Amino acid sequence: MEKKKSIVFTSIKIKESVTLKNRIVMSPMCQYQATDGEPNAWHYIHYTSRAVGGVAAIIQEATAISPEGRISNGDLGIWNKRQMKRYKKLTAAIKNHQCIPGIQLAHAGRKASTEVPWLGRTQIAPTEQYGWETVSSSTLRFNPDDTPPKSLSIDAMKEVVKDFKKAAKRAVKAGYEIIELHAAHGYLIHQFLSPLINRRKDDYGGSFENRIRFLCEIVTEVKSVLTTQSLWVRLSATDWAKGGWTTEESILLANVLCEMGVDVMDVSSGAAVLNQKIVVEKNYQVGFATQIKQQSQLLVGAVGLLFESEQIEKVLDAKQADFVLIGRELLRDPYFPLRVANDLDVEVPWPISYERAKVNRFVK
Repeated sequence: MEKKKSIVFTSIKIKESVTLKNRIVMSPMCQYQATDGEPNAWHYIHYTSRAVGGVAAIIQEATAISPEGRISNGDLGIWNKRQMKRYKKLTAAIKNHQCIPGIQLAHAGRKASTEVPWLGRTQIAPTEQYGWETVSSSTLRFNPDDTPPKSLSIDAMKEVVKDFKKAAKRAVKAGYEIIELHAAHGYLIHQFLSPLINRRKDDYGGSFENRIRFLCEIVTEVKSVLTTQSLWVRLSATDWAKGGWTTEESILLANVLCEMGVDVMDVSSGAAVLNQKIVVEKNYQVGFATQIKQQSQLLVGAVGLLFESEQIEKVLDAKQADFVLIGRELLRDPYFPLRVANDLDVEVPWPISYERAKVNRFVK
């Protein structure tokens, strides 16, 4: 019997040099397993197994552009050549399974210098071991007990922009084909976008045009070192809080970034401030992606409690997004795309060594 066709397993061209073989991408999820920012056996197994499992692309977890840009001491980094060389083995392994390697370049800003999650996530003071001084658009703290961050001077901001550019250049040399800038979840770039955090009185604060300036400068510099690579931006489409960053501003920003040569907006939301009020349910963030898709020329990826095969099929079939980024479900099941294909009765290639398990396990 002929297998069904499914939009989930159709390819999509992101740009001339980058085509996703299907519409399932691995979302960046921190592992907190690095030492001195370097990947190790955990990262090689973690990412390669998802490539074997059939995702079209992998966006590597938030990878710091500088030591002080890490969320925790266990974060990956790409601020030196030694780190860059270690990623070459990882990108080669991912590509070997017909999967596109991507990397999320990040700076945590005021949310940096924290304990790893299983030790509480509390901020570590600059005077303590594994702690350092944090920076932001202003001196406002994320948690009341945090040490106030240092407000970045114009010169310091220029150095951060240079760090993003250098990190992107290393990422290209390491073999990444997708470069994503982390402008979401309350980290440094988001700290400039959100009026709840950005209280500056200079050219980087106040108006919408001023608050997006820092991100636009980073995009310009990162874009200058890319050749065939695709440039993505992860954005929190709303702060879920009164007076914060809004979906309307996200749409305006999407159009600006499209003009600048960004290919994709990876649409998430929230995490800027503690007083956010989020209604968490299936598809709860998909609507933001849909609005940006309908009112800009960017391709968009949707996230947010997407974990069922038919659910994903319906989102894509209704053109609510161009593809989906899957997070926690890929932590639970590295072979999630193969399970989706089975659920939707779609024929997709399996790793040749696994082919004998492809038939119904109850058939003798």
